[in-house]
This record gives sequence, C-alpha cells and structure tokens, in this order.
Amino acid sequence: MPPAALDAAGVRHTRAGADARIVSLVPSITETLFALGLERQIVGRTGFCVHPRDKVQAVRKVGGTKAVKLDAIRALGPTHLIVNIDENERETVDQLRAFVPHVVVTHPLTPRDNLALYALLGAIFGREHEARRLGDALEARLQEAAASSFAAQNVLYLIWREPWMTVARDTYIAAMLRLVNWQTLPDLQGGVAGATRYPALDFDDARWLAQVERILLSTEPYRFTSAHRDALGRDPRLAGKRIELIDGEMTSWYGVRAIEGIGYLLRYAAGT
Repeated sequence: MPPAALDAAGVRHTRAGADARIVSLVPSITETLFALGLERQIVGRTGFCVHPRDKVQAVRKVGGTKAVKLDAIRALGPTHLIVNIDENERETVDQLRAFVPHVVVTHPLTPRDNLALYALLGAIFGREHEARRLGDALEARLQEAAASSFAAQNVLYLIWREPWMTVARDTYIAAMLRLVNWQTLPDLQGGVAGATRYPALDFDDARWLAQVERILLSTEPYRFTSAHRDALGRDPRLAGKRIELIDGEMTSWYGVRAIEGIGYLLRYAAGT
C-alpha cells in the first residue's frame, strides 16, 4: 500500500473491499466519509455526528464520542472503526479492537494535515479521486489564507465553563487561528493526548490574561451563547477585552469541514 494508508498510530492499512462496514466515532470524520461518497458503507456513528444533516439520520447511533455503546457496535459487525486520539478514549478503543478487524486512528494537528487525512481515507476505501478533489479545494483555501494579511492578536479561545477550559498551542484549533495571525494564550504545548492540551484555567490566577486582546467563546463542545458573552462582558477581570462568539464547528472540525472552515475564519477575522 502507498504511504497514504499509514494512520496516526503508525498502522499501515490494506485496501478495504466493496463490502466494508464503517463505524465512525468522530463527527468530522463522519461528515468527511459522506463527502468521499461512502454513505452506503457507513453503518454506525455517534450522536454528535450530525452532518450532513440530510443523510446522517439514516445511520445507526452507537453512543457518544466517549460514552460508546460497545454492544451496539458489535451488533453492526463493522469491518472498520475510525477514531481520533483527542476525541475517543484509548481504553474504549482497545476494547473495540477485540472484535473490529481494522481500527483507523486519526490525529490532524494543523489544517494542512487534512491533506494526509483525505489521502488516508481515500486509499483505504478506494476513493482516491474524491480525496484528490477535496485536497485541491483545501489547497486553494490554504493559498487564500497565505495571501491574506491580518494584524497579530493574542486570543483566549474558550471551549468549556465550570471549569473554564481553553486550548494549547499544539492543538488543531490553535493552528487554525494562526491562519489569521491569532496566537492563543496561555502559551502551552500539551503534547500528544496530554491533559494540558485542553487546560482548565482560573481568571484570578491567569497572569497572562493581561496580554489577551480578544476572547472567543466557541459554540462547541460547550454551547456558549450571547448570554454567556454578556455575562463575561460584565466581569471586571476582563474589562477592555473584546468578547465574542465563534462557530466551533468551523474552527475545530477537520476533514472536509476545514475547506469551509478556513473560508469562514478568513471572513470572520476580516470583518472584525
């Protein structure tokens, strides 16, 4: 098999047959499988796999990205399981390995990593042409981003509350934000699947907070709303900082969503 069939765990995958039965435990991957034309082979997905909305409802739910229903997956008899290092728990994946012949591990960390992701899925499932088409579209977006100019800003990207949680600089989200010259604070490197990839923070003990110019409230995984934005705007610790909502799917979903996501982010940064 070509290098494209080597997954994020270093496992080289053979080409699947036309009878492949795929379970995806990663929302953005589920969307990408549909974009590759694999809808007839997708037999299971999580409850968070909600795109494409007009097609995904026909696919059996097997729990969440972490609260996975092992028996439901077993009953589907999948040949392939697709997981992600950040989104799925290793213990659960190890249990699934006992009865799923092929486990494909993904872990894109930058927007450009999606090119390898497309190629990996295309090589395994015989969708090389479709993968190249997605790759060309992504390259065009990346070139558009490279040709754009944005003022440097320090941003705090919040993904959760109670406790407040943010992202380290070696996450996919932080890499997406760097396309528009936004640097995330705190300046942390979490390491592969490290706990500090998504650290909790305390505004009272965040010495770096004074350097933050813009606070971005992501609409996922926590569904921040305008009410949260307004409440933070009244917090004296955050006085003088711009606080706004940002579409979490556009900034954190990789795979095919990255193509639309980069365009969204370029418009978002240009319009503020």
